[in-house]
Amino acid sequence: MQITINLPPDLEQDLLRQAEQSNVPLQTLILQALRQVIQPPSVSTSQWSEFILSYEGIPGFPPFESYRDELLPPPEPELF
Repeated sequence: MQITINLPPDLEQDLLRQAEQSNVPLQTLILQALRQVIQPPSVSTSQWSEFILSYEGIPGFPPFESYRDELLPPPEPELF
């Protein structure tokens, strides 16, 4: 299928620049963008990478929650 669209000059320049910087043909860049828009959301709605989600911390380091009792309460706002 072939579709012809008229792009505003600024969008055209942005697409050409992005294709050149990515070293990807313009058609491929446009197809990737269209697929990203119409692709149904994945099962996971998290935007965190798998690397972050799988982080287990440093062995032997106290968990953050262990410091909760040492935190100062927020100051009460002065109304008058």
